[in-house]
Parts: sequence; C-alpha cells; structure tokens
Amino acid sequence: MTQSTCIGTVKGPGETPHEFTFIAPDPERRVKHGEFVYYAASVDGVEKEILGRVTGREPVRLFPDSFLADPEVPPDTVAALLGYDSDARELFQITVTVLGFYDSVLHDFVNPRVPPIGGAPVYIAADEMLTGVLSRGRKGERGSAYLGDLLSRGPGAVPVALNVRGFTSTHLAIIASTGSGKSYLAGVLLEELMMPYNRAAVLIIDPHGEYDTLQDIQNLPEFREGNYKPSVRIFRPDDLRVRISSLTLGDLRYLLPNLSEKMHYQLGRAYAFAQRSWGEDKYTLEQLKMAVRQTAEGKRGEDSEDEEDDPTTGALIWRLGASLGGSGKIFNDFQNMELNELFEPGRCTIVQLNEVDQREQQVIAATLLRRVYQARVDTEKGKASRGDRNYVPFPVFCLMEEAHNYAPANADAVSSEVLKTILSEGRKFGVSIGLISQRPGKLDSDVLSQCMTQCIMRITNPIDQNRIAESVESVGRDLLMELPSLSKGQVIVTGASVNTPVMLKVRTRLSRHGGQDIDAPELWQKWFEGEGLAAQKDGALFAEKKLNRDEDGELWA
Repeated sequence: MTQSTCIGTVKGPGETPHEFTFIAPDPERRVKHGEFVYYAASVDGVEKEILGRVTGREPVRLFPDSFLADPEVPPDTVAALLGYDSDARELFQITVTVLGFYDSVLHDFVNPRVPPIGGAPVYIAADEMLTGVLSRGRKGERGSAYLGDLLSRGPGAVPVALNVRGFTSTHLAIIASTGSGKSYLAGVLLEELMMPYNRAAVLIIDPHGEYDTLQDIQNLPEFREGNYKPSVRIFRPDDLRVRISSLTLGDLRYLLPNLSEKMHYQLGRAYAFAQRSWGEDKYTLEQLKMAVRQTAEGKRGEDSEDEEDDPTTGALIWRLGASLGGSGKIFNDFQNMELNELFEPGRCTIVQLNEVDQREQQVIAATLLRRVYQARVDTEKGKASRGDRNYVPFPVFCLMEEAHNYAPANADAVSSEVLKTILSEGRKFGVSIGLISQRPGKLDSDVLSQCMTQCIMRITNPIDQNRIAESVESVGRDLLMELPSLSKGQVIVTGASVNTPVMLKVRTRLSRHGGQDIDAPELWQKWFEGEGLAAQKDGALFAEKKLNRDEDGELWA
C-alpha cells in the first residue's frame, strides 16, 4: 500500500453509480479539479487502491449573506466581531469519479462496482503511483512519446508518455482552437517519434509551411544514438511532382469541376482508353488528350486529331491542359515523388502545400495516401518485393494539418474517401493517420470517430464541443466542461494511448516552433526604423529638389 496522508472522509455515493463524495478541509487547496485520489477497499479478498478523479468541489460552510452586506468591510472582520469561527468554514464536499484499480495483466483500470464505505479515509495519490498507472508508455523507453507532465502536479512530478503503438495502430486526432498550441503539441509528438527509441517513418502534410524548423533535430544531440541520426526532408511547392498517370478518374474529375454530363462520360472513356493503350501508369498528358479525341463520338477516322474538334471535345482538352499543364509543373508526365524518397525509418518528410490551390492540395494528399496504402497492402501480401517502386516494408505515420480541408463535413472531397479507407482498414497494413484540426465541427464525423487517441486543447465553440461529444466516446462530461478553461499548452489526452484521460502541460520543444503568430506592432516599428526612415529621407530630398526647381524655374535631373 502507498503511504499517504489522509485528506478527507467518504460521505456517501454521488449522483451516478460510479461516483462518490467525501468531505475535506483542504486548507492548502490540494484537491483541485482533475486531481487523482484513492481509497482502499477489499476486492476478492485482496486489498486494492481504488483510484478516482476529482470532478466537483463545493464549499460546505459559507459566510452568512449578512456578513457580505458591506463590501468595504471584510467578512472575516464581521465574523470575528460576532465570535464566528471563520477557520471552521473551510470545509468542502468533493465529488470523485471512480476509475478503479489498475490491473497490470489487463493494462487497464477495473472498476470494483461497489462504492466506498461511509467514513472511509481518502488519500491524495502519490506521484510514483500515478506515474506507474496513468501512462501506457514510460518516458524515454522504446515505443513511448513523452508529451508533458500531469497538470495538477508540479513540473516533472508525473510525466505522461503515450504508447506509440496505441496511436499508430488506431490513429490520432489533435483538436484545438486557434492559438491553443496544437501545432506546438504536434511538434513535440514528432520530436518523440524521431527519437532514437522510436525512429519512425513520418510524412507531414503541411499546408502552411510551419514544420520546416524540425530540421533542427538533425543537429541536436538528444536525437543521436550510435550510428542513428534522424533526417528531415522538405518538399517545397516548387519540388512537388505528381505523375499524371498516377491520378485516378476521380482525381481528374475533381480537378476539372463543373463538367457537363457529356464531358464526364467522354473523360471516363478517354481515361480507360489511355490505360489500355499505354499502360496504367505510363501515359502522358498529350496521350490523354489524344485519347479524348480517339474516343469522341462522331470521330471520322485515324487522322481525326488533325481535324477540328467538336465543342465538347475541344472544351475538355482545353480544361485538361489548363488544370494539369498550368499548375507550376506539379502534375508531370514522367516525374513523381517516389515512395522511397518519402518514407524511411528515421526520416521525417514534410510536404509543404502553401501557395498550392486547395483542390490541388486535396488531390496531392489523396494521391500520396492512396499510393502508400496500396504499397503497404502489396508488400504485406507479398505482391511487392525489394526493388519494386511500391515496396514499403515498414509501417508509416502520416500527419495532416488542417484536416477539415481534406475530410470536410457535408462536402465531397477527393481525399475524404481515401482517408476513410485508411482509417477503417489501415491498421491491418501499418498505415496510421494523425489529424490536426481547429474546427472539429467542420471535420467529417466518421473520420473523427475513427481516431482512437485524442489530444484535445481549448475549445470554446459550442458546435465544435458537440462534435467532440458525438464523435469521441472516451471524453466524459466532466472533461468536456474543462475545454473552455484550458490555457495555452494544456491538453486533455484520452483514448487508446493512455490508461485513463489525463490533463497535462505540454513539455518544452527541443526544436524551434515554426507556427508563431506575426508580431505586427514590432514589424511596424522595424519598418519605421529601417525602410520607413530611408523613405522619409528620400521624400525630403525629393521635396527639396522640387522646391529648388520651382524657384529656378528649370527642370533638374
């Protein structure tokens, strides 16, 4: 049994079968919301420590209203004059939600289903006890991701480490309002994945260019061990290449919005013709255009491509050229971002999609995810072997910023179906997804519900709170009430990677954070001290010359 000081006494059951209340004086304010306490009980003849989380706190004794009548006179003074013992009022009724005792065989909490006996002592759980039972991982051990420390304790007292296997097999979601620190938390998680005790293969879909500072980890000693050194590779917008023949018919239709029914039909025929004629992954844009002409209704002969196209064929060919040939060479006849360039254990690949049109972003993300998923399926089933382009013999983790743009609610995006497929079936083949969103209300509910580990930061929008309540089963009512009050850098972690929901303070990043907001007043000051001052001098010189010209009545050079 853990030796602790008794802080209170059980009063009785709470409002629900898994709650109880206890009375505590708590002069040091130790029993905070979210704090962990325990009581001792016999379970099958064995003494167990039954852990619980504080979910409510109400004072039992209050000053009478008459003591508060004059705001200029402290109620303590009134109490002393009347002989009222003000110290005796420091008494609280604490509500606790029972978690149970930790079973080291099941690696989970078991609720005894019997409330504590009235009058039983209640204890604050020791740091050592919580360190051993809250996290499924251990700081610095293989397969762990140390995110931060328990919020109700001091810095470093109770480190919380996620089980990496938990979220790489059942997916992860990071949800927070703007400015809550979600990108910072994602950076901490990525640092942990690139540590020597993980050496993950990671792909980041980065629509804002926030993650290039992760290159710092290549030169930090914390990330080196023996001959291991992590690598960070960045594909900037000018480096992006997607081979046209790797696009599906759905991708092409998504890149060519507002097609007529006849255009849809003709594009489908041309796509099938191109695959039959030149191979599924070998045709070029010009060959696809040729296929449009070859499959056009009313084609008059082998040399019909030299004749004038009918309006539908001409319009479709023009749209193909405008969408696939005018995108800064992202869509290319021969070049592609090969899987062996993107994925390797110990490599973090960042695909920056800033300055790229949103539809093109969605198609690029869908293409990459589809290719790596199919490669993992082929590799696991023995259809791909060493040397093949689609051979990926290790699991991969794909993190997607602004996930609501790739799987929007109540809207069809070409990337949505790919994500749903991977989220439902990817665990069998070692493809895991991490979603980051500041607007869960705009994120497809089926997508969010498939993420079995959730990191939830401050959320104030009621629509977003409701979406979390609907889609995330492991978030209880008491934790949802905490969301608006969380400060920057504080997060609730729940789901498959921890033994029970915990609130923690995110640790300090080792690499620089690339997602800071612009300091407009500071930049305005620098402009006036630099370029602005020079502009003022140039303006004064111009005015002086103009004045001299006006006085002399002559033009000046």
